[in-house]
Amino acid sequence: MVVTMNRGAAAALALAGALGLTACRQHAVDLVAKTVVNDKSAVAELSHTNRLAREKSPYLLQHQYNPVDWYAWGEEAFAKARRANQPIFLSIGYSTCHWCHVMERESFEKPEVAAYLNAHFVSIKVDREERPDVDKIYMTFVQATSGQGGWPLNVFLTPDLKPFYGGTYFPPDNRHGRTGFLQLLQQIQRLWETRHTELARSAADIHSRLEQLSATNDLSPGLALTPEVLRDAGALFKNSYDAEHGGFGGAPKFPQPSQPQFLLRYASRFHDDEAMRMVLHTCNRMAAGGIHDQLGGGFARYSVDAEWLVPHFEKMLYDNAQLAQLYLDAYLVSGEARHAAVARDILDYVLRDMTHPEGGFYSAEDADSEGHEGKFYCWTRAELTKLLTPGESQVAARYFGITEQGNFIDHSHPKPLPNQNVLSIVDLTLTKSESALLASARKKMLAERAQRVRPACDDKVLASWNGLMLGAMARAGAVLGEARYRAAAEKNLAFIRATLWDARMKTLWHRWRGGERDDVQLLEGYAFLLAGVIELYEVTLGTEHLEFAIALAEAMIARFYDAENGGFWQSAQGAKDLILRVKEDYDGAEPSGNSVATLALLKLGLITDRKEFTQAAEKSLSLFASRLQQVPQAVPYMLQALDFSLGEPRRAVLAGDPGNPEARALLRAIHTVYQPIKIVLGNTGPVEPFARSLPARGGSVVYLCIGTACQPPTSDPAKLKELLNE
Repeated sequence: MVVTMNRGAAAALALAGALGLTACRQHAVDLVAKTVVNDKSAVAELSHTNRLAREKSPYLLQHQYNPVDWYAWGEEAFAKARRANQPIFLSIGYSTCHWCHVMERESFEKPEVAAYLNAHFVSIKVDREERPDVDKIYMTFVQATSGQGGWPLNVFLTPDLKPFYGGTYFPPDNRHGRTGFLQLLQQIQRLWETRHTELARSAADIHSRLEQLSATNDLSPGLALTPEVLRDAGALFKNSYDAEHGGFGGAPKFPQPSQPQFLLRYASRFHDDEAMRMVLHTCNRMAAGGIHDQLGGGFARYSVDAEWLVPHFEKMLYDNAQLAQLYLDAYLVSGEARHAAVARDILDYVLRDMTHPEGGFYSAEDADSEGHEGKFYCWTRAELTKLLTPGESQVAARYFGITEQGNFIDHSHPKPLPNQNVLSIVDLTLTKSESALLASARKKMLAERAQRVRPACDDKVLASWNGLMLGAMARAGAVLGEARYRAAAEKNLAFIRATLWDARMKTLWHRWRGGERDDVQLLEGYAFLLAGVIELYEVTLGTEHLEFAIALAEAMIARFYDAENGGFWQSAQGAKDLILRVKEDYDGAEPSGNSVATLALLKLGLITDRKEFTQAAEKSLSLFASRLQQVPQAVPYMLQALDFSLGEPRRAVLAGDPGNPEARALLRAIHTVYQPIKIVLGNTGPVEPFARSLPARGGSVVYLCIGTACQPPTSDPAKLKELLNE
């Protein structure tokens, strides 16, 4: 949600002037490391143990030994602030956030800073991954008043949770035109005592503006959502293309997979081969870059440069889920085995390093180990010389671009490690014998790396991000013909249903960790899981998956849908710890709940012929019509939903037992054709009536239909692919 503010912003900026501060411009989305030890006996022996020791969030547990008297977000903290009439210091981050931990070392671990916070503020820590709804509210405020956001997000609130000042990273002392954190605390405390009425008035005014923005409905009856909206968006994206390095825009570079995925749809709709080549070139350059873990698989969060070379080394589940989908698309479009190999590389990394024994997918891996960012992943030339034979070392250095001086320095560390190299692919011109040497070198390097101290893993399981990876695993099982991925998707869904789904109440909780779930419900949990379950249904045609998808959709609409205006609220009605409800629509690193819900409901409405699903999706598209037309770069996933809604979807109906080998071959044929405006369904269970009328005719066959017109049924996978390609 992009926002602008008038008097509210002016009031906040005037307050900033009174404090003598400059607006923080730090966009800190890095990743770092602290190993969390959740051992009660150890906790008891430490001199500083705060109430965060009771929490489940790995991020909050990282702060359990700070001398700051931290509270978790909740009524205990709010009540104390009201009783003492003290301002709230709210600090939001996540376990793999580099600058969050820099600020912890510089400020929150310092006794003098903690003493001042404890005396004059009620300090609250929030894990943005557990509470994206809380983060969204206060990030919107900081972005509106400072022009930019990021993490750590540090905001000062009144006891009734209304913000009056905020920023991102604050240094420990005055530097680079920024006020040091302790000095900031002292100035805010003085203003709280001497200009309390002004602060309260400013906070009330800002809150009023935020309420107006969140309640504003973007319905524009005069705005027609036509294919021209898609054409204009595609042209805009193409104009930002980096022809040399791939990607869209300059440094720092985020993959943002929903944008190239939309461009592939655009290329298919408008027969634009240039757009397709842009996406494939981007995929190739990302896969060759340092953002891609060349030894262990998976992708880091983003690169600091335009070349995809030096990443911030954190690995996030949601990035890798979306990138797996993008590389599956690239494989179907290009037919090149290297794109399929990257998809496998991502999924194998997740199954090896990011999966709970019972099937849940973990959230993230840190960037740092032993206090240094990238230490686990980087290599010096001297290390290779010692580890490898001369031939192996020479080939590996040439292939991966390893030099004596290195290509990476961790500038955030006071004593950075020298001569570190991020591995990337810089030379593909290897002979057969050199390729054998490289294979041997890679094997030795991976084994050696396994002996290093591994970055910490954030092992909480989120319904939302698991939904994204569930969908990627399910689809990969069909596209790549590998049953193990489909099995991982099935196991994951069983885990989510066992730990986070309450069938009696039709309620999906957001987070599970260490045997406990939270009590938070969020749109993105319902929407992302719904999308993943639909993917799993289309791959397996298991009626139990379709029934669960229907239950999820019904619950999502009941809890989050705005029936009057369209669109979905991020939080359920009646959440007492939120000062407002918002409709998130920004497809950034993660797609928005509104975008994912809209496309999922369009598909589910066609599969089941449930008009209420289709109507909710179409009304939501109308709500965001001006966003789709005026700022399409903010909503690339929603553009995919619009593309689907403006097409004439093909319905591939499989009649017969979906579990027999012939049916599996037909299902794989369907999924190995790039045809994004299609649905796949069986002829049993709660599917549309027309599909239930189509007979199996003595074996498994597929009817390819548009509207009520169908091609003659076929049991030939090759013929089916031919029909889909027409």
